[in-house]
Amino acid sequence: MYSISLFLLVFACKKQQVEPETKVLVKNEKGMVTKASIDSYITSTMKAHNDFKWAYANDEIVWSALNQSDKILSIGYKPAGWTSIDVTTNIQTIDIQSQQWQEIKKQILQLVWEEEQKSRPNLKIEDLEVWPEKYLPVVCVSAQNLSTIKKLRQSPLVRYVEPIGYYYTAEPHNHGGSELQSIVGFGCTGALPYSGNLLPGIDYNLISPSAKASWNYSYHNIESGWSVSSGKGIKVMVIDTGCSLSQENLNTSFNQGESFGRTVEHLVTLSKKTFFNISYGSNETPQDICGHGAEMSGVVAGPRGVDGSTCGVAYNCDLVTVRAAADVILAESREAKGVADAFNMAANRADIKIISMSMGYPFYISQVADAVKNAADRGKLIFCAGGTSTRWTNWGWVGFPANMPEVNAVTGIQDNLKVRCDICHEGPQVDFVVVMEKSSNKLKSLSLAMSGAIPSITGGSSAATASMAGMAAMVWSKFPNKSAVDILGILKASSVNPSNNPNWGAGLVKMDKALGISQSGTTRHFSRPIAGAW
Repeated sequence: MYSISLFLLVFACKKQQVEPETKVLVKNEKGMVTKASIDSYITSTMKAHNDFKWAYANDEIVWSALNQSDKILSIGYKPAGWTSIDVTTNIQTIDIQSQQWQEIKKQILQLVWEEEQKSRPNLKIEDLEVWPEKYLPVVCVSAQNLSTIKKLRQSPLVRYVEPIGYYYTAEPHNHGGSELQSIVGFGCTGALPYSGNLLPGIDYNLISPSAKASWNYSYHNIESGWSVSSGKGIKVMVIDTGCSLSQENLNTSFNQGESFGRTVEHLVTLSKKTFFNISYGSNETPQDICGHGAEMSGVVAGPRGVDGSTCGVAYNCDLVTVRAAADVILAESREAKGVADAFNMAANRADIKIISMSMGYPFYISQVADAVKNAADRGKLIFCAGGTSTRWTNWGWVGFPANMPEVNAVTGIQDNLKVRCDICHEGPQVDFVVVMEKSSNKLKSLSLAMSGAIPSITGGSSAATASMAGMAAMVWSKFPNKSAVDILGILKASSVNPSNNPNWGAGLVKMDKALGISQSGTTRHFSRPIAGAW
């Protein structure tokens, strides 16, 4: 990796591009900008702007990144008379199956085919599209030519052109914490049963009929909130690495004890691996191989049961789990597509109220952003993780899509209420914080393991996000006729920022206040909606 000090950037805003000095763009024998140069350009841009979009880069950088990835281009399209803002503003009303939008897509594919057949003479136009798209004005194609990039970026029908399978390697950046090690993939700890000694009354509370409430619940008055609401009637979608089909408490024993009459679904939107439109490997299933999704599902909705397992925050909510990615970093094109499909699925289901996603990427992925906006515009309340550092995700700022205005970013803090947890990111985009780590011994919160009743230990902004989704479900269950905006307003009005930290948003939600429980134990009622903003 080249030193960042070697890369001075001249930021010129011509055509949205942020141009580096030509001399720093080291090229390989094929005339492509090297991966090291691309990565350093991305890092430098993010450090300067807390943001990176492929629109900032010139044609050669985009082309070079495409050819040093799986060669899949994500192309957002639009009518010639529309701006990109017109599309995103109206995205929830766009029907891409209409004649107008189908004609635009046809023109995009024709443009790509005309350029790509110059180097691939046997290419058929019908073989360009990698995956079908149901909802968004976007098409993913296999491509490799610089002329394709140039023509697309010049077209009045194109909103964005992105190599969504480019694997960005972040430079080491120690922001003062330890690192979460992975045994399967990025952020994958396997959801193993905790082998240490957990003490009742200290590390968890025993609750009826025979369950454990994680030690951190008390900082948000979650247990007292259960006297009023446990999330009944609210459906939460957890977009993650799937769900363990071996964990009975998220399957056949989802209803037990004081958790009853609720539903659980396990879905998959992650496709097989693809290279140049050739799929390979086994079909993906809802099964979580990573362990991360199982833990997040347990945090949200683990039952308050009879087997001694850890109880979720909203132990009576309905649950939909989606295997949208292989691990927590959206580094593959199929993962970006899987996440976008999951958000679109939620957007088009009236029964899903809340979306929780504890995954992300260092920078903007336009196709995912389109789907997030679609879901938000259709009234979904969205929580995403601010960022949890592993040895591969060492950037220190709030990641994507948590940094989008349509999303509520969540991160974790220590029980001293003074500092973030060791592996957590924070920043001005954060909306809420959740206590996730003991300052004394660094113990994280409790959740469900891949199987059995012994808890797993999970933390960071990931579990903080799932916890917030559970708390939101509790509040929405209490006030079922309110909108997502109203529920968000209640959550923010019921929060305390203990350090007045500008990087902690509204702070910690206090569930007794959010649910209208007075100190005397009686219930207060909100007579009118409380205003809130995304």
